[in-house]
Amino acid sequence: MKENIIAHTYQVSRKERVVSNNHNSFLLWFTGLSGSGKSTIANLVEKELFDMRIKTYSLDGDNIRKGINNDLTFAPKDRTENIRRIAEISNLMIDAGLVVLAAFVSPYKKDRQNIRTIVKDVNFVEVYINTSVEECERRDVKGLYKKARAGEIKNMTGISAPYEAPDQPDIEIKTEIESIEDSVKRIVDFIKPKLQLTHE
Repeated sequence: MKENIIAHTYQVSRKERVVSNNHNSFLLWFTGLSGSGKSTIANLVEKELFDMRIKTYSLDGDNIRKGINNDLTFAPKDRTENIRRIAEISNLMIDAGLVVLAAFVSPYKKDRQNIRTIVKDVNFVEVYINTSVEECERRDVKGLYKKARAGEIKNMTGISAPYEAPDQPDIEIKTEIESIEDSVKRIVDFIKPKLQLTHE
């Protein structure tokens, strides 16, 4: 079947879309434990970008796991497939000229490396929301840690499944010592140069 798939040449290119939008497109990938603050910070970063008239879209467990990936479990193999699909969706959105903000635990280094491969390294910004499992468990916003401790949730990252922290993230946010406001500002300041169009 694959040999019958022939790429179509479209009339509008990514370059034309980003010029029309007046900003570059790329992926901001927020990784960290459940309850670390990924979605909260990503949401606030998106609001700042939206106010700057940047065209954005956010991806997280709510709009991915309930829809396109509702057939996947939290077993390691399915976690890898979950991240692969999100990377491919992000790649399409980058092509559409958007700044994509994706907030996912994404516990495995190999999966995050695969994202870089899919979207290309130049289009990937890794944001590590570094919050200790003790603090995440103290917050337990969704009650997941309590359920995991009770044995009701299997493969809970940080409890019964590993989290492989990034070695060299583009940005590391330590939520236990940094305010949300400072964290958001630091991320926005970091990506501002990346948003600028370079005129050839």
